[in-house]
Amino acid sequence: MSTKTREKLQISKAIGTLAIDLGNTTTVVAFQGEQDKYPSMLNLPPLTRVKGEIPSLVWYSEKTSPNLLIGNQILALELAQHNNKSLCKDFKRWIAKPTPEARMDCTLSADQAGEFLLKEIWNCLPKNIEVRRLVLTTPVESDRSYRAWLNQVCSALPVKEIAVVDEPTAAALGAGMPPGSKLLVCDFGGSTIDISLVALEGGEGKASPIAELMRFNGIDLYEQSRQTLRKAKVLGKSGIRLGGRDFDHWIANHLYPQSRLTDELLNAAERLKCRLSNQNLKKSELLTEFVISKGSKEKQILKLNINELNQLLIKRHLLSTLDNLLEETLAGGRSNGCKLEDIHGVIAVGGGSRVLLLKEWLKQKTKPIPLITPPPVEAVAIGAIELTPGVQVRDVLQRGISLRCWEQRSEKHFWHPLFLKGQPWPTSKDLEIILAASHKNQKDLEIVLGEPEYKNSHEVIYVDGMPTLSPVTEEPRISALPEESIHIVLDPPGQPGEDCLKLQFGINSQAKLKIEGEDLRTGKKIEVKLISTVR
Repeated sequence: MSTKTREKLQISKAIGTLAIDLGNTTTVVAFQGEQDKYPSMLNLPPLTRVKGEIPSLVWYSEKTSPNLLIGNQILALELAQHNNKSLCKDFKRWIAKPTPEARMDCTLSADQAGEFLLKEIWNCLPKNIEVRRLVLTTPVESDRSYRAWLNQVCSALPVKEIAVVDEPTAAALGAGMPPGSKLLVCDFGGSTIDISLVALEGGEGKASPIAELMRFNGIDLYEQSRQTLRKAKVLGKSGIRLGGRDFDHWIANHLYPQSRLTDELLNAAERLKCRLSNQNLKKSELLTEFVISKGSKEKQILKLNINELNQLLIKRHLLSTLDNLLEETLAGGRSNGCKLEDIHGVIAVGGGSRVLLLKEWLKQKTKPIPLITPPPVEAVAIGAIELTPGVQVRDVLQRGISLRCWEQRSEKHFWHPLFLKGQPWPTSKDLEIILAASHKNQKDLEIVLGEPEYKNSHEVIYVDGMPTLSPVTEEPRISALPEESIHIVLDPPGQPGEDCLKLQFGINSQAKLKIEGEDLRTGKKIEVKLISTVR
């Protein structure tokens, strides 16, 4: 191959971020090139069942050739229904768990099955993409051992940057929810239903969520980095080993109670379930699916409408089970000071979230809280990419900035953080602060900004969207920036303790701190003021 030909091939490659969301039933793979506006699901034959979705199945046997099968390879050979120790499924929940809790009735351990799956995904990546950074998702309550397992598995992969994010935060960001939100995340998966009440990191002057970096420029940072994973805080959680595949079994058994539940029959039931999730259908409209078993001329016909499906799910006690799960989750929230009315949004993800009965149940149980339904399967993977520097996040602050405020009770100034070190910019939402007068007939309010000073110590931060080492201290001293102080006239003059100004602070695309607002007493608008570049 000539040099020019090689150069053309290199130019045609898309360089970007790969996200892998390892699930109990389905593993999702997404990619976003650095020049792409949106992520896309990857087709990885022969692993993917549909674009971007790989069944979380691993078959390993030293007696067969090939001895390793992954994902759709197993379904294509009808091996998924066999009670054989060569088949590993539902293994994610046991990864990095100590024995005997992690015992599985198969040849491989959960750790081994997960490692085979992740490495085979890498081996099947298209030749026209180059992965500069890899981001992986973790359960929100996973301990350090799960992330250590991910780091160990990916240690041999030829990628410069590896990061991890927690699943509820990724789902929320994938659904477009802002940092600082309290969310009810309902994950209706193929084999499990999980309901989590979480508070996202960020908001109110706190640094927004961002991926935890485990490798940078080929150097392992997992043990050395002082960076901590900014993840969602779990306020309440419940779950059950029941999911969409169980619905398929119920449908098939309901329509053919005397028949063996073959792969063909279950897959037809799944197709029928998906078609009955169309909200534009009349509930009495009958839909049909056909099944022709291999080696047999017998044709099975599945007929069902939405009303019949709903009654079947109710008869199987699905709604009463969900009621108990939701109440258990909300009880945990109440014990942590979060009531139902404090929740900002309900996010439904997972393939089962398409089922109309589940949507109706969620709306009824959580109204008037808005129900947010992002793309159900890929939401977590898309959110993971958005949390990864270098793609959606343009940059983060190296230092941060604070506002000097007066405390009436102590009669002392204190520093209120506006944006902390690690805060992504430009900001998606302004931070609102109300300021009061501190003395009689006060004619103006002085806006004094401060910046933290760091001493010798280091941690990983991001500059221009790329990780680098930066000096840090646990409690940096904040110094005023006198050249940045501005005065806002109070007309009429303010009185002690009187709320005078409502100000909004944000950072624009040029890294300028912008201030705007209004006088609460007169409604007069305060024009936008731009402060010099923040760091």
